Amino acid sequence: MPAPSQFFLPEADTTAPMTMFGPDFPFAYDDWLKHPSGLGSVPAAMHGAEVAIIGAGMAGMTAAHELMKMGLKPVIYEAGRIGGRLRSQPFEGAEGIVAELGGMRFPASSTAFYHYANMLGIQSKPFPNPLAWPASNSTIIDLEGETIYVEKPEQLPAFFREIQECWSKALEEGAAITELRQAVRERDAVKVKDIWNQLIPIWDDRTFYDFVATSYAFAQKSFRHREVFGQVGFGTGGWDSDFPNSMLEILRVICTDCDENQFFMVGGVEQVPRGLWREAPRQMAHWLQGTSLAKLHDGATRPAARRIARASDGQITVTDRWGHAKSFVACLVTVQSWVLTTNMEVEETLFSPKLWMALDRTRYMQSSKTFVMTDRPFWKDKDPETGRDLMSQTLTDRLTRGTYLFDNGDDKPGVICLSYSWMSDSLKMLPETPEDRVKLCLESLARIYPKLDLASHIIGDPITVSWESDPNFLGAFKGALPGHYRYNRRMYCHFKQDDMPAPERGIFMAGDGVSWTPGWVEGAVQTALNAVWGIMHHLGGKCPMDNLGPGDMFEKLKPIELGE
Repeated sequence: MPAPSQFFLPEADTTAPMTMFGPDFPFAYDDWLKHPSGLGSVPAAMHGAEVAIIGAGMAGMTAAHELMKMGLKPVIYEAGRIGGRLRSQPFEGAEGIVAELGGMRFPASSTAFYHYANMLGIQSKPFPNPLAWPASNSTIIDLEGETIYVEKPEQLPAFFREIQECWSKALEEGAAITELRQAVRERDAVKVKDIWNQLIPIWDDRTFYDFVATSYAFAQKSFRHREVFGQVGFGTGGWDSDFPNSMLEILRVICTDCDENQFFMVGGVEQVPRGLWREAPRQMAHWLQGTSLAKLHDGATRPAARRIARASDGQITVTDRWGHAKSFVACLVTVQSWVLTTNMEVEETLFSPKLWMALDRTRYMQSSKTFVMTDRPFWKDKDPETGRDLMSQTLTDRLTRGTYLFDNGDDKPGVICLSYSWMSDSLKMLPETPEDRVKLCLESLARIYPKLDLASHIIGDPITVSWESDPNFLGAFKGALPGHYRYNRRMYCHFKQDDMPAPERGIFMAGDGVSWTPGWVEGAVQTALNAVWGIMHHLGGKCPMDNLGPGDMFEKLKPIELGE
């Protein structure tokens, strides 16, 4: 999900570190991961047993890594490239200079994700969000032809500070946000659930825009307040792309600091899933020292999975794109749910009718990005007449919406994300070629920076993406609509299979789209760990008594169930 600019948030209590502890299922995944006793084990008779992993994104690679450590043999099927929507596309001829086409901002609260990033020694730096000084030298806000230049949030005009105050008051009025955030900080699962479970029936059926428009704070102000909030409230160019979503989606982002304290991975976030592919864990059951996922696969993932069915012996059979069929003791599916009904054939009885409804009704948001490489980070130069930066992180109501500047060092090429847009703004770019996208962006930015010859600094070819046109994804990520809480609960809780009929057991799901936090990699990691527990349990394994897993704690922490 996009990330809001920091000036639209209530004051944070920093007495304890914020993590993505719930709120729907407040289980401490980071503590489970780092416990010296390990996640768990399977019976020795299951060592070497093959488990299918469909999709080599962060969810698939996390699960494969942990299952391998238990002595199982993950067999990974991938239709495209390792990384999924953690896609770091290198610019030709520029070592370590990438365009982050998918996930690019990673909040410090994503502690389960950082467990792996830190384990692999991947360096991170503060993300240059608009107004995130000093990571961003300056910010331009361009609305209705009026351009505002600021370097620090406190320099914003009074009108923007007024909008900030409205937003903070609305969050307190409608969601007791300070109390909820503090409970998340303190990892008080009882209090988190008490507050959150009261909010679910109130806001599941209502949109984000409804929350804003009906709040007392905003209702006392003009339409212009809501309009500007929609245009620039998010660092990607506005809250308005999320206005139709369930308000619960937004509250989850705010109460877990997804929108605060964000970082990017130096050299590209794709290093994390690729690092898990190559990593040889020091402590593993069954496998010899030096074993990695790459070695278990002889250096390459299996081809795309095209069919999943129940075998006569009860195992799960996966057939790849070339017709090769193989049976497994369990199967984990990490693809976006629509892929299961478009370019895959999945035996209908593997999932219940209610789960199929949830998978089919999931709604994916469109997203596009257009990147160029520049000769250097020229935007740090000063205009001799004004003393301002030649170019700034830019939020606008024009076609580009959000423009981001990435400084790789004075002696290296710079990278500009000319346009990062969502939904209808993304669809405007869909039919255009990469070259035409760049031209359209340059035309929009020329109106904001009339004295800047931006094109003269561009080197190499542009890199663009429209996630909705990729048949392996069909969209950027899930965006739950009002009334979708029940669907999300069915997907998220599917890893707990004890009460399910036998024909539906042994196939599991993971990915940020299965999580409560779509668009954030932490959701992919957390649901992958749920699936690891589910597969371990399915095969007769268990967690150590001093490190119980999400399934062991499920009855105590499970998400509230709304009536059907």
